[in-house]
Amino acid sequence: MAIGPDPKAAFVAFHRFSFGARGGAYAGDLARAASDPRGFLKAELLQPAIAHLDSPTLPRTKIALTTFFADQAQKKKEREALAAAAKVGAESAKPQSSAEPTMVAAVPAMTVPADAPAANAKPKPPEMMPAQKLFRAEAMARFQRVVYAEVGFVERLVHFWSNHFCVSAAKSGLVRAAAGSFEREAIRPHVLGRFGDMLKAVESHPAMLAYLDNAQSFGPHSPAGERGRRGLNENLAREILELHTLGVHGGYSQADVTSLARIITGWTFAGAAGRIGEPGTFVFFAQAHEPGNFTLLGKVYKAAGIEQGEAALADLARHPSTARHIATKFACHFVADEPPPSLVDRLAKVFLDTDGDLNSLANSLLDADEAWSAPLSKMRTPEQFLLAAIRAVDRMPEDPGAVLGPLYVMGMPLWQPPSPNGWPDTVAAWASPEGMKLRLDVSAAIAGRVKELVNPSDVLESIAGEVGSAETRQAIARAESRQQGLALLLMSPEFQWR
Repeated sequence: MAIGPDPKAAFVAFHRFSFGARGGAYAGDLARAASDPRGFLKAELLQPAIAHLDSPTLPRTKIALTTFFADQAQKKKEREALAAAAKVGAESAKPQSSAEPTMVAAVPAMTVPADAPAANAKPKPPEMMPAQKLFRAEAMARFQRVVYAEVGFVERLVHFWSNHFCVSAAKSGLVRAAAGSFEREAIRPHVLGRFGDMLKAVESHPAMLAYLDNAQSFGPHSPAGERGRRGLNENLAREILELHTLGVHGGYSQADVTSLARIITGWTFAGAAGRIGEPGTFVFFAQAHEPGNFTLLGKVYKAAGIEQGEAALADLARHPSTARHIATKFACHFVADEPPPSLVDRLAKVFLDTDGDLNSLANSLLDADEAWSAPLSKMRTPEQFLLAAIRAVDRMPEDPGAVLGPLYVMGMPLWQPPSPNGWPDTVAAWASPEGMKLRLDVSAAIAGRVKELVNPSDVLESIAGEVGSAETRQAIARAESRQQGLALLLMSPEFQWR
């Protein structure tokens, strides 16, 4: 007997596994998914390079950081020039002694350039630094990829892994300049590949090495360490064990943290001067590497160069505690704050059996009945909510600030998580009264921008179809205007929960 379309499952496909169905010119997503919702999502996983985001306008990290270094050098020159001019000005302002002749020509007069603005002219806004320009360009590319995705499951995977292996642009201008390229180079190529490959790419990326200070970690007995200004830094090693692989209850000790920190000394990147390599690129700096054998989780890693760290990461990627940690976090993200134990067990087994194949992990999630039958009990994060709203009204802003601003207001500035833990992924973190009030303000602002251009009843049909509740339909029908009706829709349970 043939199985007919399943509107409810199509709704779950877009809400639980994507960023919601699209409206406007792209309306019809639910109908396309209804005949085979699981197959609809799985088909996206088969598309070659579906997670990649390459553009001639988005530079690789070494170019981004070279630009940043050059800008920093220019700013330094400008500061030094201003300081010198101020000193000259202070000297010339000193009163002359009446007993000494005035040296009129001692200080050259400062001429005003012909194109200088008039004294009463309004100052031009300062030009954005390259780090900020790069950040905004990367942000826009990320937002557009989500908004125009036909399915969007892979983009949800990208966001999951980017948050799992997070860096924060608030750390420094360098990390800000490289935050987008970090996601494009270390996360996206491996989202449907092997976890071990992603782990290595992440831990050797300049953005991560700067964010968690491994670039400042020197083996105490290394040649550079013995010369003496810096010592061992355990930040990256600790987060690799606690957050990236084994998990906080993964069975490691403080001694393991210290051993791993020693193993990955020398993992750094070349700075502006390029003394140890091409500026902005990963470098294994042997002079900073702690010599010797080190024991990690009971296994001895023989003295070596970069191979010592690579071997340790490869073993951590295959560890049973890593499988359990990733499976739990994966199920929590997509299904529930407290996911079914059977689902976690199955995902962990797939992770182990396939040597961390993330395509298999994603397919296993889609195959699990629990992932489809569980209530939609997760609340969209501010970013998921905002991008889902843009998809629904089919009005992609031309300026990334129109998205970056509301994200900041709602407490989730892009690529700026509060800690190496990343953004929280629980209902309690986002469902506070203050948080909902901010979402209401953002919903009203979105509705105000599109005004009469969007019919909220059409939007509801596009994003929910038959699943739209009678209460939501009634609220929209009774609204005083389309603008108010759309704001009510964006705050409805159908829109907020996933």
